[in-house]
Amino acid sequence: MQTYLDFEKPIQELDLKIEELKSKNLEFPSEDILKEISETEQQINVAYKKIFSNITAWQKTQISRHPHRPKTKDYIDGLITDFFELAGDRTFAEDKAITAGFGRFRGQPVLVMGHEKGHDTNSRIEHNFGMPKPEGYRKAIRLMKLAEQFDMPVISFVDTPGAYPGVGAEQRGQADAIAKATECCLSLGVPIIVVIIGEGGSGGAVAIGTGNNVLMLENSIYSVISPEGCSSILWKDSSKAPEAAEALKLTAEDMLKVDVVDKVISEPIGGGHRNRSKVIEDTGIAIDEFLTTLSNQHGNQLKHSRQERYLQIGRSGLFSEKTSAANAVLDSKYGHVRETNNLIKKPIFITSIVVLTIVAVSIYYLIFG
Repeated sequence: MQTYLDFEKPIQELDLKIEELKSKNLEFPSEDILKEISETEQQINVAYKKIFSNITAWQKTQISRHPHRPKTKDYIDGLITDFFELAGDRTFAEDKAITAGFGRFRGQPVLVMGHEKGHDTNSRIEHNFGMPKPEGYRKAIRLMKLAEQFDMPVISFVDTPGAYPGVGAEQRGQADAIAKATECCLSLGVPIIVVIIGEGGSGGAVAIGTGNNVLMLENSIYSVISPEGCSSILWKDSSKAPEAAEALKLTAEDMLKVDVVDKVISEPIGGGHRNRSKVIEDTGIAIDEFLTTLSNQHGNQLKHSRQERYLQIGRSGLFSEKTSAANAVLDSKYGHVRETNNLIKKPIFITSIVVLTIVAVSIYYLIFG
């Protein structure tokens, strides 16, 4: 059964009309009915173009959360062969909010990991709605280090509203796990390709989303906090979420402008859930393109270019008059260690990540805990 968002009501009415006409045509076949069906289909195409030619940040947020949108397991099924899932952090438990394992991407052995939200009520509960606990991030760290030992690239799919803010997660060191996962991404000597396929929420996304190249689907979002959470903090009113979404500048186009992402992957009109196989295929093509480029680099080159990418974003700042020049810098010095000021060293950078993560997790806990 098709699910329609609030702003898709005109399309829903036309779809229902077509179903009614087709049912009527089965009972009493008529050229007039067939003609009316064809005209209604044309109206639907026009309605799609009109609605999706100028959608807002809040509407894109709704699309990014659509229940039928392809999830990490769908991308694994469509792009990865010989996939073998691995479980557990070897410390506490298995966390199904993060799916991870080894397989082959177009014949090349890779580590694939990503947030998994589930597709129905039972699977969403099983996967904790894509909100990882500390053991999920520790599992990711364990497998990333294993991938590095065997010189395998990492492909990471990001789709989470944020890390789980529950008391148990905090007691087991949620902020520490997120910071160490981010540090692991920064220090890994193999290529890391990140694809934001739905929601990229806060430190929960950054923990496995710090890569050499970050790709983003057209109707996905990437933000330090959800629009609802931001609205509750700023206005004490969650109904202001649409205004918060605009202010947060969380769309793929916004992220591309400031070099936080390298490429925006187009989606079928109406969103990736309208043509799942097409969006999965296009994502595979984009991953292959960037993975081929990174294959010319190894070890320290990959590590230093990745670290430089995020340091440059921090130096330039986001959404300021001086738009980030991170990509230009990396294009000219890709694979080389850039001379940095003695004050800007890894410990300070990691400390900053830890502090930002603690703040983000604390805000999430206050709002949803």
